Amino acid sequence: MAKPAIVLVHGFWGGAAHWANVIVELKQRGYTDLHAVENPLTSLADDAERTRKMVAQIDGPVLLVGHSYGGAVITEAGDLPNVVGLVYIAAFAPDAGESPGQITQEQPPAAAPNLAPDSDGYLWVRQDKFQESFCQDLSDDDALVMAVTQKAPLASTFGDTVTAPAWKVKPSWYQVSTEDRMIHPDNERRMAARIEPRKTIELAASHASLASQPKAVADLIDEAAAELG
Repeated sequence: MAKPAIVLVHGFWGGAAHWANVIVELKQRGYTDLHAVENPLTSLADDAERTRKMVAQIDGPVLLVGHSYGGAVITEAGDLPNVVGLVYIAAFAPDAGESPGQITQEQPPAAAPNLAPDSDGYLWVRQDKFQESFCQDLSDDDALVMAVTQKAPLASTFGDTVTAPAWKVKPSWYQVSTEDRMIHPDNERRMAARIEPRKTIELAASHASLASQPKAVADLIDEAAAELG
């Protein structure tokens, strides 16, 4: 059975390389058509457009996988005809007219006080608080690299709303991080329940489950791909 192409979509405070461990894991499982989009994090419209362009370059079925804010991106960009499914990894899954910021305010996460805007309108996770906020289950060295290389979004992106949620028409899967300090775990559970996924799994992981538990994340992606095949 041919495996679908996998397009991995990163979230705020990171880039495509946040998927490094998952990419290696998927390659070992026989996935040869792997892509990780590098989004500008300047607006939901910009990021969805960048993701759509990558998907449109691929012949055949695509499984979209979004981490964190990347979930909002796949929700917005997943309407392309060759997208066959959506996998949410500790991710936002907004409804129409809903923004990541709105969802965050409903149940503020533990690390909310550690976000710091700069004078140019970008929003950072304070470097000295990055590990405890984003990836408390990674080594000090890995967390340091993530903190220093973090890709700050324009703060205004938090308020950008989804138009037509792809999860209403495409099969979905969801991974909850029970120790998440960037998106409240109960918010993740609520979003997961609402999209009625084919499967939800809970991992005792930080927000960076894609880095700390790549095997379990790859298991869910693999399961989704097999079911769609």
